[in-house]
Amino acid sequence: MSIVAIRGAITVENNDSEDIIINTVNLLKEIEKRNHLNKDKGISILFSSTSDLNKEYPAKAARNIGYKDSALMCFNEMKVEGSLEKCIRVMLLYSSNIDQKDVKHVYLKGAKSLRPDLNK
Repeated sequence: MSIVAIRGAITVENNDSEDIIINTVNLLKEIEKRNHLNKDKGISILFSSTSDLNKEYPAKAARNIGYKDSALMCFNEMKVEGSLEKCIRVMLLYSSNIDQKDVKHVYLKGAKSLRPDLNK
């Protein structure tokens, strides 16, 4: 067994609790689907969000869908002039037999612009 890091991001339309939760759940479920994950093997999930999202912690979405034993932590994303707005980013550390080179990183909605190399 080794540990892999799985990245992802999604943009949200509105700065409200429901939109933040729904979109974070969608992102996490898509990461799980593409990487065939079992929540019990999740070690930790780091969330960052842009400063224009302040109505909910994205980590609440992870708890809601069963990440009960994973360590979760939320941060503000670094403010860079001209950067993507209303964006939630995630890095999931996972105990797996997957090689890091075979991990499927997931970027959805407007966040696809962050990794155009993955959206071919």
